[in-house]
Amino acid sequence: MKINWAVRFQNPLWWAQVACAVLLPILAYFGLSWEDMTSWAALGALFVRAVQNPVVVVSVLVSVFNAVVDPTTAGVGDSRLAMTYAAPHRDRRTDGREARP
Repeated sequence: MKINWAVRFQNPLWWAQVACAVLLPILAYFGLSWEDMTSWAALGALFVRAVQNPVVVVSVLVSVFNAVVDPTTAGVGDSRLAMTYAAPHRDRRTDGREARP
């Protein structure tokens, strides 16, 4: 499984996706919402309960796997082109300038 981790680590959107892949299955399983996490102690206790529950652990692992795999390539690794990137790729317009999102 060849993945260009250096580029992924530079992408804040990927970090947000991984954070959601970890937090949301935990909150959903325990029937909680963001408003229930009012202290670091509550968040820590929730993570301890989550790690002790195999269903939650598997759900988080599946979610993280889905955040890591690029669905536009065959298999689980990045494409050969993506492996050459030094920074997250930005599309270019036909005139060579950077495209706006």
